[in-house]
Amino acid sequence: MSEKPTISIITVIYNGSELLPGTIESVISQTYTDIEYIVVDGGSTDGTVALIEKYADHIDQWISEPDKGLYDAMNKGLKMATGDFVWFMNAGDHIYAPDTVEKMVGKWHPDTDILYGEVMLVDDARKELGTRSATTKQKLTTPLHWQDLAKGMVVCHQGFLPCREIAPFYIENNLTADIDWVIKCLKVSKRTTPTEMILASYLVGGLSKQQHQQSLKDRYFVLKEHFGFWNNLWNHAGILLRKLF
Repeated sequence: MSEKPTISIITVIYNGSELLPGTIESVISQTYTDIEYIVVDGGSTDGTVALIEKYADHIDQWISEPDKGLYDAMNKGLKMATGDFVWFMNAGDHIYAPDTVEKMVGKWHPDTDILYGEVMLVDDARKELGTRSATTKQKLTTPLHWQDLAKGMVVCHQGFLPCREIAPFYIENNLTADIDWVIKCLKVSKRTTPTEMILASYLVGGLSKQQHQQSLKDRYFVLKEHFGFWNNLWNHAGILLRKLF
């Protein structure tokens, strides 16, 4: 890859018509032009499809059909993508500023396998709550290695762009499949490049927050797969003590 890279931005949505316009506008307002925009809708019935059709001239590919859940839909987006890097900006998430992609690509090197950065957490009114590192115990590390995720997610997928060639499909039926996906990408990355930027605003909540107990169980089994039984047990004991005290 010697020229400037193409970024495939993928938006997954289901019955989120009130969230979609802001997400789309944040993508199509980018000053960087080598963007492929993909929208994957799960067969919405709330007017989402009409909105997608309204913006169709700005969307390179889109589908609307039933799926088996969030990560099945995200896998559909991966299959449709043709760009050099893939970036999930799902309904409710916004690229942080109109020049974000242009500035981010300025940090890119021809041998970069992953670009990553911070996300700004926002509430339903789009009020900024602070970056993820500033508001949670999990701090984004520089450099970023897969071992840094031993105690959970330290980077959001909204701030994580792997080269499409190294990006696996998401595991399904697991609420923390994004942790597994990020770890797998980092394990094979030859050069992981920090952008030292806020890349996106992330609407707090989401599936894992809505089903918190199941999310904790799913995270335990994902991390056990990557870090082993005893290391994972020790790390989760520390997480539990931190929450208690």
